[in-house]
Amino acid sequence: MQINKLHAVTTSHTGWSQRAVFLHHKKLDCRSARSIRLFLQAIVVCLGIFALFLFAGTRSKEEEMARTASSNAYIKWVDFKVSYEALCKAMEADICSHATKHPLDWIELLAYTAAKTGGEFPQSALRDMDQTIQKLTGLDESKEAEASLTMEKLAADLKYYSYYKEAYTAVLGGYIGEYEIQKVDEAGKKTWETCYGLKAYSPIAKGFEYRDYDDFGASRTFGYKREHLGHDMLGQIGTPVIAVESGYVEALGWNRYGGWRIGIRSFDGRRYYYYAHLRQNYPYAKDLAVGSVVTAGSVIGYMGHTGYSSTENVNNIDEVHLHFGIQLIFDESQKEGCSEIWIDAYQLARFLSHNRAEAAKQGDTKEWAAVNPIKDPAVEKFLQDKKSIKLLKRLKEEQGTEGGRQEKETLLVAP
Repeated sequence: MQINKLHAVTTSHTGWSQRAVFLHHKKLDCRSARSIRLFLQAIVVCLGIFALFLFAGTRSKEEEMARTASSNAYIKWVDFKVSYEALCKAMEADICSHATKHPLDWIELLAYTAAKTGGEFPQSALRDMDQTIQKLTGLDESKEAEASLTMEKLAADLKYYSYYKEAYTAVLGGYIGEYEIQKVDEAGKKTWETCYGLKAYSPIAKGFEYRDYDDFGASRTFGYKREHLGHDMLGQIGTPVIAVESGYVEALGWNRYGGWRIGIRSFDGRRYYYYAHLRQNYPYAKDLAVGSVVTAGSVIGYMGHTGYSSTENVNNIDEVHLHFGIQLIFDESQKEGCSEIWIDAYQLARFLSHNRAEAAKQGDTKEWAAVNPIKDPAVEKFLQDKKSIKLLKRLKEEQGTEGGRQEKETLLVAP
């Protein structure tokens, strides 16, 4: 009897324990389910907020393009995403059709394609560009009436065509055109040959190795946290740096971020080329100064690793490289400050790598000079303009009193 009572008590206790355990687990399951629901709801809310911001950003970009296309307002935003392949195809179409009945404009081709794709250039955009070329040149035999079609007519219904045309002209405006190039025959005789084609150059001289990748927007922390608004091209100390396009020197000297640097403005005022971290002790080509006019393809400086120091002529950059940047300026208010527009130059650097100026060392000096210099009609036109002469004079006077244009990186803080 005692044993049976003990067994009954034990069994009863075990039953209550199991029930208690079951209820405890049930409570945990309920709490877990509630936590999971709250977690999923939080994710949905976050995704909704992200989508709202993304939509708002897209809307703001579209509104900016529409406002620019429908009024005389200057452009305040450019996201240059033209691919290397698209640049090559458009350039080839322009050059090959130059002397024909239906010459094509490479910037118009790119702008038309961008207006149809929203500024993106996947493989399908290249196929679309081929079809556009056929229509405009009259090569599409199935549509004879399109032989007289113009880009103006073709793009008439595209809402953002004018925006992309203006934006891409600001990027590529001085790259293709007529020029003369000096050639030397086997006897050493120098002659000038008139050409039409690409007259913009890679910033790295021919025969000098370099490596690069798309590092636009990468984080930088010296001085303050910010985005990298240029394109780094890594190479050897002393590599000749080439003027990408003809223009005038707007800034030259030391900056604690860029070290020894050069800032060159295009003649139309739309592009500002920034070459930084130049060589210690001998950063620039001889006689280069603020107010100097330079021709595309000429040597302007030498690669180094100066910068990241308030003290001049200091090598504080770990790797030898050229920081190459391109700023777009549609209004002088964008020249310096929070409204500056810098573009990703990686695809352009790839494109320009096919046109690298050869340079030769000048005797026992540290100077290098272009082997085949060019004559750019844009240079002569600029120097004959009275306003241009006044501009150069003012720049030289400012250099003597204020040190010229100050470096923009100090004003660009990443969010």
